[in-house]
Amino acid sequence: MLAPQRQDRILAQIRAHGAVRVTDLVEELDVSDMTVRRDIGELARAGLVRRVHGGAVTPEPAGQSTHEPGFETKRTWATTEKAAIARVALTTIEPGQAIALSAGTTTHLLAELIAADLSLRPLTVVTNSLRVADALHHAADSSGQSALEVILTGGVRTPSDALVGPVADSAIERLRVDRVFLGVHGLDRHGATTPNLLEAATNQALVASAARLTVLADHTKWGVVGLARIVSLDEIDLLLSDDGLPGDARTVLEDAVGQLLLATTPTTPTTPTPEDL
Repeated sequence: MLAPQRQDRILAQIRAHGAVRVTDLVEELDVSDMTVRRDIGELARAGLVRRVHGGAVTPEPAGQSTHEPGFETKRTWATTEKAAIARVALTTIEPGQAIALSAGTTTHLLAELIAADLSLRPLTVVTNSLRVADALHHAADSSGQSALEVILTGGVRTPSDALVGPVADSAIERLRVDRVFLGVHGLDRHGATTPNLLEAATNQALVASAARLTVLADHTKWGVVGLARIVSLDEIDLLLSDDGLPGDARTVLEDAVGQLLLATTPTTPTTPTPEDL
């Protein structure tokens, strides 16, 4: 198992149960004590967990709410789950639609699937993501005609390669799309959040431009809280997550969002409850 995969499983357990013990992880991951401590150290340096004697716990809210990892860091987390969610999201798109894709690693995977699926032409995609636009632009060039039209907003670039701010907001406010696919930093019973205030405003503009809102959030996003709320749960028409989503989260989301769909992943990490640290 590669280091990013181990770290994703450690992070999932901490977010599901609030804490993990090194001894439990050694047995679960079948690696050495030193390897587990190294993985926890890397997660702690990224601000995703807090090291304690014998294990790790969720970070303090103040340290979590404003930390924004870069795109390359986030794309290594929950890769299997994100790919499964993107495949399900693809089935909800129809030819002839105008859609919007926010910035994010899961929306980027969806953009790559859209680029490869010629059956979805014609299609118009609005995005504030440089990564998403680049994936779609090359497909539009190679297909000829203008069957895949890509509209990229302007704006100020964030660490996650989103374009945000007044320029982006102004461009989006002039548009109307059939649906928006929104990637989020965190999700809890109060709604979807991001660490970036400007990105929250731009995402809200994307939501306002769309007839339907689809949120893409793998199970590791549950319980993560960013500084700025984008939308409340009752504003979400469709939430796509994966089958690793904890039972309590499923209960909350099924009651609050319009529809909850869970993508099936090849394997679902187990999350044993650690004893007191």
